[in-house]
Amino acid sequence: MKLLTRKEAVTERPQDRAALLRLVSLLLQYPDAELLAARAELGRAVAALPDAHPRQALEQFLWWFRDRQPMPLARHYVEAFDLRRKSSLYLTYYLHGDTRRRGMALLTLKQRYRVAGLTPPEGELPDFLPVVCEFAALAGPSVGEAPLRQHRKGLELIRTALHEAGSPYALVLDALCAVLPDLSESERAAVADLALAGPPAEEVGLAPFGPPPNEWEVRP
Repeated sequence: MKLLTRKEAVTERPQDRAALLRLVSLLLQYPDAELLAARAELGRAVAALPDAHPRQALEQFLWWFRDRQPMPLARHYVEAFDLRRKSSLYLTYYLHGDTRRRGMALLTLKQRYRVAGLTPPEGELPDFLPVVCEFAALAGPSVGEAPLRQHRKGLELIRTALHEAGSPYALVLDALCAVLPDLSESERAAVADLALAGPPAEEVGLAPFGPPPNEWEVRP
């Protein structure tokens, strides 16, 4: 389930913030057999967090996550993140849409990982939110959390869309956003505009980078 690897082993005990980000990274991954087998372990890790809003949100999510059978859980995950553009987990899409700038943003993010001594995962785009959260956990607040701060408006759109859809995954985004800077009034207005109009669009053959290629709301 680990998405990024260090060139040198990490031996220090994670701080609470890093532990939270690592848990968010895991809980936002596809619920395959390995992740489902670790549900009890994930519960213990969440219980070890400080008693604050992020921990409470993750505990509430795990109450739902622990009791779901594999097939319904997988179906819910696909419906929440793969079939709805407003809650896609690929962050550069919200900032750049299907434009040339998105391709450059992906390359820049991949280079950021390498500079920090991390190997970008094969078979996954570097802006996939679980990868970004894992980078934040490994590289620390200053360097590691910079991509999360850069894409704060996109994260808010995902969080809002999940709440509107009634998905328990909204609780995981609640926990993540609680440790990031609050949005200003102008940023909240920008999120509302993005929710209505969608991200920038440009026909440049970036289909491999995008979430579902159909309408902004939901793929049929």
